[in-house]
Amino acid sequence: MAKRSCLTIVLAAGEGTRMRSSLPKVMHRVGGLPMVGHVIAAAKAAGATRLAVVIGPGAEATRAFLEKAAPEAAIHVQAERLGTGHAVLSAKKAFTPKPDDVVVLYGDTPLVSPETIRRLRRPLARGAAVAVLGFRPAIPTGYGRLIMAGKQLLAIREERDASPAEKAIGLCNAGLIAFSGDAIKLLGKIGTRNAKGEYYLTDLVELANAAATTVAVIETDADEVIGVNRRSELAAAEAIFQARARAAAMDAGATLVAPDTVFLSYDTTLGRDVTVEPHVVFGPGVTIADRVAVRAFSHLEGATVAEGAVVGPYARLRPGAAIGPDAHIGNFVEVKNAA
Repeated sequence: MAKRSCLTIVLAAGEGTRMRSSLPKVMHRVGGLPMVGHVIAAAKAAGATRLAVVIGPGAEATRAFLEKAAPEAAIHVQAERLGTGHAVLSAKKAFTPKPDDVVVLYGDTPLVSPETIRRLRRPLARGAAVAVLGFRPAIPTGYGRLIMAGKQLLAIREERDASPAEKAIGLCNAGLIAFSGDAIKLLGKIGTRNAKGEYYLTDLVELANAAATTVAVIETDADEVIGVNRRSELAAAEAIFQARARAAAMDAGATLVAPDTVFLSYDTTLGRDVTVEPHVVFGPGVTIADRVAVRAFSHLEGATVAEGAVVGPYARLRPGAAIGPDAHIGNFVEVKNAA
């Protein structure tokens, strides 16, 4: 795996009309970070050697974020939204030089892990042309179904195109897909024979089968591939992120007195023997050293707290606050740009 080059393409052109927002869908935040930022971070951690991101026309907020957060990523614009296959081909310049592996991720699926992306690539190293990520939701309605013959994936059928027998299948398409550099040539053969008249990237499966190559499926948990199309799903993704972050913080040596009332950001760092009382919010950019106590109802953002300090209760640390060793920040104190 380490010797194989990997182009990762992140599809981030969706308008997100069901979000009822002027902000591009992938720029809505989970754990204080835009969803596309989570996906980029996972791609990097999984070993991407090159990154390409496909955005929609006029998505200047997304472009500005990417230029700062991932300056190495090539940005491509999908001028018309004609399906996932069309979106990938919008980044066709990225296929030169030809990579060993291509991984396609989605900017509105923020919880996918680096390990799952690595697992998705492994069949390619063993000779498969295409590898698809599947999952088994409690209610499969609305998802494309994976049609299997033993371990070989025959096709992915979108629900609107599926027969009653196919709709009864519980193994569903998570959307993430990987394919070998040699399979790039199949992308140009994707047609529009579906109910929406769009170019589906999922047709790559049947094209690979027609070329007598191997198509593999990797399964993962439903929570990891939650896609966000509306505010309720954004809240569900946030809840999963927070549960993971709290568990990781406690496993690393922090005490959260009432874990469900503590909110962490993607980059929150808590030292050992830190105690966090109920109803504390950590915004982005907070680093807490060892043996710190953060009392109830405090809010911290862009701040550092040195070893042995006590913050709160009801304290607010704003960006630039640097609290020294063994300092006490008392009730209802606000600190900004001060040490």
